[in-house]
Amino acid sequence: MSTIEQLNAAFVSALDIDEKQISDELAYNSIEEWDSTAHMILIAELEDQFDIMLDTDDIIDMSSVAKAKEILQKYDISF
Repeated sequence: MSTIEQLNAAFVSALDIDEKQISDELAYNSIEEWDSTAHMILIAELEDQFDIMLDTDDIIDMSSVAKAKEILQKYDISF
């Protein structure tokens, strides 16, 4: 599975949305499904998918799919 497929799988699972809804513009609180609870589930999914432990600042800063990609690159994950 490619890293983009892993990222998409995490968003689909955590937010319970269709993969077609995922784009770089998808942002926290821009859809009903991405609330604070779903955000923490998303963080757990990303940590599981990529076998990493995100810093607290990164968890707080992860405000969109584009930002998630940017943050994950700090952990040597390429897209």
